[in-house]
Amino acid sequence: MFKYIVDYKNFLHLKKNKNLEIKLLKKLNFNLHKKIIQSFSEKYEYAFKNINLKKYKYFKNINIIGMGGSSLGIKAIYSFFGPKIKKKFTFIDNINLKKNYNKNLKVLNLVISKSGNTLETISNFKCLKNKKNNLFICENTNNQIRNLAKKLKSEIIDHRNYIGGRYSVLSEVGMLPASLMGLSPKKFKRFDYLVKDKRFVNTLISNVSSTVSLIKKKKFNSIILNFDENSEDLFKWYQQLIAESLGKKSNGLLPVISNLPRDNHSMMQLYLDGPRNNFYTFFDVLDSPKNSYLAKIKLAQKKATKIVFKKKKLPFRCLNLRDRSESSLGEIFTFFMLETILIGEALNLNPFDQPAVEQIKIETKKIIKYL
Repeated sequence: MFKYIVDYKNFLHLKKNKNLEIKLLKKLNFNLHKKIIQSFSEKYEYAFKNINLKKYKYFKNINIIGMGGSSLGIKAIYSFFGPKIKKKFTFIDNINLKKNYNKNLKVLNLVISKSGNTLETISNFKCLKNKKNNLFICENTNNQIRNLAKKLKSEIIDHRNYIGGRYSVLSEVGMLPASLMGLSPKKFKRFDYLVKDKRFVNTLISNVSSTVSLIKKKKFNSIILNFDENSEDLFKWYQQLIAESLGKKSNGLLPVISNLPRDNHSMMQLYLDGPRNNFYTFFDVLDSPKNSYLAKIKLAQKKATKIVFKKKKLPFRCLNLRDRSESSLGEIFTFFMLETILIGEALNLNPFDQPAVEQIKIETKKIIKYL
């Protein structure tokens, strides 16, 4: 029997677009056979299956060196489970001139770049003081990171060229670090169950149809009302997924993370009485002790916020994870990625490329030549 571990409640008071939903269902069935989507499946074979991970699991301190999709998904997993992870993961995912990462510790450097030529990743790794123990993930091409790994005689795991960074969390990029955290990659894989379940598929299609309808009404701001402190990094991953996949041809959504109830005292006035160009997602993980005083306060504030949103006729949906597990996080990863792909399809956008960002990379390389 199928076990529901995420509660999905679609936007209220929006008319259903049956024709669009029929088209979306056809697009979903067509896309399910794409290699990139098959990487969400339990049947996907990881490129690290022939590597002896035991020698890397002994490390208590691990540096994740990567940008964007090469680190955001891993950070989302690490933050989501919080104290359950007994190892210290440090994320080197920006240019920080003052930090000296783990200089005196026995540390594993996990270097990740799809292209193998990411400037910030290469620069950050070269500036590390401690480069004794390294593991690399990059495409199997002639690239700078692969050549660097060979020079250091480090092991290299292939990053499949058909998996873009923002869709890579359920591939080697996210699941190898998850394994190093002591988590089960197999439990993250909900895709095979979900796409066979009519309730999930109908919920997915309904959410996509509603989102497209809101975009056509010029509501371009997707505000995440996040009631789970440990999920902030999940939504930083979601920000990249949405912004980079859909921000094209003067289209797209601006994903904004709002942590509640804290933002009741800063942003809520704008949400309730400001411009009507937003739609909202209430998000929570239902793992707090129901009888605790603070849990009751948070629940009361969440209910009160929904009541006021209904009175104001603000469009919102609710996503609740029933527990803090690999399965629940894996399911919401899958839901968000499939949803994003289908929104892109409905808007006639390619959800897998990011052409505008490449222009900055080209200009940066031109400038560096003269430094």
